This record gives sequence, C-alpha cells and structure tokens, in this order.
Amino acid sequence: MRLVILGGTGSGKGTQTANLCGQPKAGSEADRLNIVSISTGDILRQGIATGTDLGKQAQPYVNQGELVPDELMIQFIKQRLLEPDVSQGWIVEGYPRTAFQAEELDFLLEQLQQKLDWAIYLKVSESTMIERSLNRGLPDDRVEVIKRRIYNFQANTIPLLEYYSYGNRLLTINGEQSPDAVAREILEKLNNI
Repeated sequence: MRLVILGGTGSGKGTQTANLCGQPKAGSEADRLNIVSISTGDILRQGIATGTDLGKQAQPYVNQGELVPDELMIQFIKQRLLEPDVSQGWIVEGYPRTAFQAEELDFLLEQLQQKLDWAIYLKVSESTMIERSLNRGLPDDRVEVIKRRIYNFQANTIPLLEYYSYGNRLLTINGEQSPDAVAREILEKLNNI
C-alpha cells in the first residue's frame, strides 16, 4: 500500500505515520500496515548531514527556514522511492504540500510504475492545531509561528484536497479523536475500500 498523510501542524501526522508503519508511540494498540515511513524532514536532514549534492542544494533553504523548491524535493523523494526497503509499500509524511507537488508525485510514481493508493487527511480544528502544537514544547512552536503555519496550510489545503478528491483517492479522518481512535478509523476505512 502506498499512502500520503496530510494535515496541519499538530494534526497527528507523525503519530499516525508511526502507528500505521508498525512503529507505535507509547500506549498505542492499533494494528499496523507494516509499510515504510518516509519523512521528508528526515530525508532533508540526512541529505544535508551526509553532504550529498541534493543536500548541499537544499541546505541554504533549510537554514533560512524557507521551503525547499519543488524540483529539489521531488528528486529527494525519487531517490528515496528507489531504495529497496520501500518495495512493499510506504507512507509519506510532509509531502506533498501543494496540488502541484501532488501532481509531480503522480508523474514520478508513473515513471516508477507505482501508484498512490490513498491520501489520508487528518482533519482537525484550528484551535486543536494550536493547542497540540503548543503542548509539544518545541522551540519554534510559538503562537505567532503556529498561526502562520496554519494560514499557509489552509491556503494550500483546499486545492490539494480537491486534487485527491477528484481522483477518488482522499480519505478524510476525524483527527480530533484519541490517537488510537484515529488509527482505528484509518484502518477501518482502508480495509473497507
């Protein structure tokens, strides 16, 4: 199974990716899909740390807190999808962020003779995103930064959700529930399709 997980800051993307991939957070009892987790943040950090050509190109953007350009991101994703551990399936967290990136991902998958099964959207309210983000205690989780992330997410979300909805590949999940309940809803929807 090949999936992407979408949602705003604090929506639970990381938690659900870990749950679905068989790397549960403490206290989770959900079943697993036993597929590989692909985090774009991890891919970027690894490329920069190891000094790859792509990592060197991405580093100035990351250092300035800017989004890495689409053409670089798709190359990072392509390299990762060519690795042997992803042959039985994967879930990508943190990509795509725009409808353009979603379209580019589809083109890439076509080249690789793969296809995306589902985009999973963890729908949560703005107040929940703010509360959860503040509770994480990360240094950049300040109210003004969180609100800017939410604004940027919402500006890009509608076209992205429409893109996947139009192709009948969107599963909307109530992300306001407990992590276990969210995981159960995801698995139930995937199993009933």
